[in-house]
Amino acid sequence: MDILDAIHANLLSPAVLFFGLGLVAALTKSDLKFPEPLYVALTIYLLLAIGFKGGVAIAEAGIEKVWLPALAAMALGALIPLWTYPVLRFGGKFSAVDAAAIAAHYGSVSAVTFIAATNYLKAINQPFENYATAFLAVMESPAILVGVVLGKMATKSKGGSDFSSIKTAIHEALFGRSIFLLVGALIVGWLCGKPGMDKVEPFFVTPFQGVLALFLLEMGTVAGRRVGDLKKVGPFLLAFGIVMPLLHGGIGVWLGKVAGLELGGATLMGGLAASASYIAAPAAIRLSLPDANPTFYLTSSLAITFPFNISLGIPIYYEIARWLYR
Repeated sequence: MDILDAIHANLLSPAVLFFGLGLVAALTKSDLKFPEPLYVALTIYLLLAIGFKGGVAIAEAGIEKVWLPALAAMALGALIPLWTYPVLRFGGKFSAVDAAAIAAHYGSVSAVTFIAATNYLKAINQPFENYATAFLAVMESPAILVGVVLGKMATKSKGGSDFSSIKTAIHEALFGRSIFLLVGALIVGWLCGKPGMDKVEPFFVTPFQGVLALFLLEMGTVAGRRVGDLKKVGPFLLAFGIVMPLLHGGIGVWLGKVAGLELGGATLMGGLAASASYIAAPAAIRLSLPDANPTFYLTSSLAITFPFNISLGIPIYYEIARWLYR
């Protein structure tokens, strides 16, 4: 009953319930919609908060504890597109560009899934390494770069465009808004340390859960508006959006254990590996692989994998970690 109890506890958390509320609002065609500036402001706040807190934790733990699991996380993020691409290309019969775009999204990570995982661990009183935010920061870009290169190689082989736009893709992957804020805030937190956190704690810590609830309410409406696209993506992508996160989550948990993380930290790495980007990756793919179909990569990451992870996936990855560490 452990896994059922874990799923039940996760489904009744405020963040998940607010996501469900937004989903219902979209499905019932409510006129609930956040202004775009508010959505952007919530995104900026969450990225700054998790980055800053992660940087402070790195300062307290020391680089010598962080570098190995961070390197493992970066390698995993770069490798995931390499095996998801052929699955999509030959198993799902997607075009080379679409397969590369989807692979980039599943190798990259979701900051909100990471936050939901940390909330879940806190709710069940499972300790984890506070510097795990560093894994989020280093996993975002490598998969995007690998996915873009795969897509460019495909267009090159067809006699299409050359590699000239890869430079643009690299710039977007490294300096896009989400990466820039996350890594920048992490560096600031690392330089400030605990004294810096004491000064901004009322802003970055106390309101965090409320801001997250608002953000997930909006994300629920966005996901709900894409539910109709499930008919277009077909049963293969529906299965892919659930099975691959389970596989990647298990690999991430195992890799976290190998890298020396505690049970909670390995769960977080599993959650990151299982997640799919819907902020940084779409922006980079739109610029670098404009021929890729947004219906495929957005619907799979946002309307399939994201709801699965925050409702059922995270407790499953935790139970996998408990089994490995037992």
